[in-house]
Amino acid sequence: MNPSAELTSRLAAARSYLFVPGDRPDRYQKAVDSGADVVVIDLEDAVTPDRKAGARREAAAWLAGGGAAIVRINDARTDHHRADVDALREGEGLLGVMVPKAETPEVLSAVAVRTEAPVVALVESAIGMRDVHALAAAPGVVRLAFGHLDYALDLGAAPDDAAMLHARSTLVLASRVAGLAGPVDGVTTALGEGTTLARDVRRASTLGMTGKLLIHPNQVSGTHEAFRPSEEDVRWACAVVEAPAVAGAARVDGQMVDAPVIARAEAILRRARWSGSPVTRTSAVRSG
Repeated sequence: MNPSAELTSRLAAARSYLFVPGDRPDRYQKAVDSGADVVVIDLEDAVTPDRKAGARREAAAWLAGGGAAIVRINDARTDHHRADVDALREGEGLLGVMVPKAETPEVLSAVAVRTEAPVVALVESAIGMRDVHALAAAPGVVRLAFGHLDYALDLGAAPDDAAMLHARSTLVLASRVAGLAGPVDGVTTALGEGTTLARDVRRASTLGMTGKLLIHPNQVSGTHEAFRPSEEDVRWACAVVEAPAVAGAARVDGQMVDAPVIARAEAILRRARWSGSPVTRTSAVRSG
């Protein structure tokens, strides 16, 4: 597997994308040590304009010195965008580039070419959502992510579950059509308790999203746990893939099992293995 394929696979499988402010290099390694699947050094929202140049230098130096992370650069409409991209062209530890306010496929592809790194397109506007299929299909893009707070602001809507349902489902659909991994859901701003986070992750997973943007290291373990298939789901999936077929179909727990059901079961087992859940063969398959 060549390096680009390795990076693509890593970003596609990642459940947790943990942001760390670009102007806080003292936190870079702490973010890595949190156990997050991917660390995102943020040069955009987390850094004030007067500190962006310094943050850019710190991120580039850390990557060149053996660190590994994605970098969220500044919006293409800002004066900082080109400088961010140029600073990352030599970063050996660059896992990918997160492009905020993604609206134009050409911008995404240009970033991928100039940095020679995979791109995560962060959709945060009505225009971006309207053109999301083109964004997902842009060369270099390996995953979509949802900036639901900015998206809600752009629409003049509340960032709650009901208002954002259409957008999340649209990202899932666009990802599937383009052959990308499930999209990465937006942040949970509640800190210090896991109930809201677990609810948000389970909602995202139910819709077909397979990753989440995080803003604090204490959200990592809860996110991984919430994305982990339940023991009941794993038992069901094992029973389905082991069920003896008669005339092309089988029955498990009184339900018909055909090709789409088997495919869903296999996907659950892949997620379970990735998350570290034990997957054992079942000896008793109920047939109705």
